[in-house]
Amino acid sequence: MFVITSDQVDSQHHSDRVDNAIRQIEDGFGPALVGRPERTAGDEFQVATRAGDAALEIALLLVRAGDWSVGMGIGGVRHPLGASVRAMTGTAFVNARDAVTAAKKRPARFALVADRGLHAAQALDPLIRLLLAVRDRRTAEGWELFDLTEAEQGLTQSQIAKRLGISPQAASQRALIAGVKLDREAREALSDALRTEGERIEA
Repeated sequence: MFVITSDQVDSQHHSDRVDNAIRQIEDGFGPALVGRPERTAGDEFQVATRAGDAALEIALLLVRAGDWSVGMGIGGVRHPLGASVRAMTGTAFVNARDAVTAAKKRPARFALVADRGLHAAQALDPLIRLLLAVRDRRTAEGWELFDLTEAEQGLTQSQIAKRLGISPQAASQRALIAGVKLDREAREALSDALRTEGERIEA
């Protein structure tokens, strides 16, 4: 199981954003979730899923928002599963708690903790943080092109350029600087690795 525990950053000086984040995750990842995401305490909430790719995309979404310290826990859960995320237990939840605590001390605001036997999963932590470092350097224009490319994956470079009102050459340069292709390849590789580790847990 993959568990995401997220704690709002500097919540004393900002409005509570837990409910909005939960709605966004339910809308975008509903079928992949195990139980409904739930507030666990104050300005913190948890999400559970068996899908490694969904766990990765949820973590990236939350980190990009800039409002959260995000911990990903990978490990076992106790069966039968509880009726809600808050009623579930297992090492995945313990690991997510340890991970969010570590994330609060890191510039990337992300950490991954896996069961001790899942060495390959634990090794993904610095790779995900490396992807986050690349994303952190992306400009607003780079994100605009990235989002359009992700939303409309059938578009050609010329069509993307036309949508953005720039030349194809400028779009190509912007995509290169933003690391659009590298971002997708990295996410695909990380998702594959997380899926493999998830299958090991379920086996």
